[in-house]
Amino acid sequence: MGHAFQILSLIEAGAVAITFSADEPERLRGPQCEAYWADELAAWRFGQDAWDNLIFGFRVGADPRGVITTTPKPIKLLKDIIADPLTVVTRGSTRENEGNLAPGFLQSITRKYEGTRLGRQELEAELLEDVPGALWTRKVIDDARITLASVRWDLVLRIVVAIDPAVSSTDESDETGIIVVAQTRSQHVIVLDDRTCRESPLGWANIAIEAFRKWKADRIIGEVNNGGDLVERNIRVVDSQIPFRAVRASRGKMVRAEPVAALYEQGRVHHVGFFPKLEDQMCQYTPDSEEKSPDRMDALVWGITEFLDPEAESYRIPVGGWQEISPV
Repeated sequence: MGHAFQILSLIEAGAVAITFSADEPERLRGPQCEAYWADELAAWRFGQDAWDNLIFGFRVGADPRGVITTTPKPIKLLKDIIADPLTVVTRGSTRENEGNLAPGFLQSITRKYEGTRLGRQELEAELLEDVPGALWTRKVIDDARITLASVRWDLVLRIVVAIDPAVSSTDESDETGIIVVAQTRSQHVIVLDDRTCRESPLGWANIAIEAFRKWKADRIIGEVNNGGDLVERNIRVVDSQIPFRAVRASRGKMVRAEPVAALYEQGRVHHVGFFPKLEDQMCQYTPDSEEKSPDRMDALVWGITEFLDPEAESYRIPVGGWQEISPV
């Protein structure tokens, strides 16, 4: 039956519980309830559909209430429910259930999994946002986050606008990644803006040039493996005087991203404010990801790589300068 939940209705004979499978969300069209128990919601295969149908029927009784019991996983549905001001969240660790567990189980499972990602999720009930295998974690990004007011512009050496172009411009096309990054005297990097869009070639060229002018950038760089010379031509149509440099991918995406991720781990890349869609791509993309190419992340990597001696055969991270100087 898959993962199940119950809905309760009070009738003259008393309380009646009906069990439904989350794998059959259409069966919830029609039934009404004043209470529900949704078990392992984070594992529901058709989670959003089942939840939507359940909530439409959750509308009778003087004080309707529901209970969700689940392993915490960072799916959008669960995060949206937790963010609802009407939701009350309680957490319990496996240790709190010790009296109901087989002898020796807790000691054995703790010894094996304590401190691991799986242990934090299953034993400590932590809602972990980072994805195993991803090069970035949200904590690394958050720890170095700054505000625009704190930027020391006198320490900024260069600003570039990086473009990862889509190969087509239909409603189903990938987005064109457009990210603005700056380099400081101390070899720190500041991520200033995300202008990613789904536009025609002329449309995204205008947006990139607008970002170039707003941030008084030094150069636009564009990935040309797919679009060839089209990227530069689009830019030149709008403004023939814009400094432009083409970059080509001679290595795989993850290999290009690794030295950039290393800078983040060293606390040398700072996001100005929040870029939710960019940060989602960074923290969710893994080598075996089946999702579409992360266009925002690709543009970010190209932009920061511009500061990592891109002409060298290997992407050497420069370590010169006064590293103790903060960009803020």
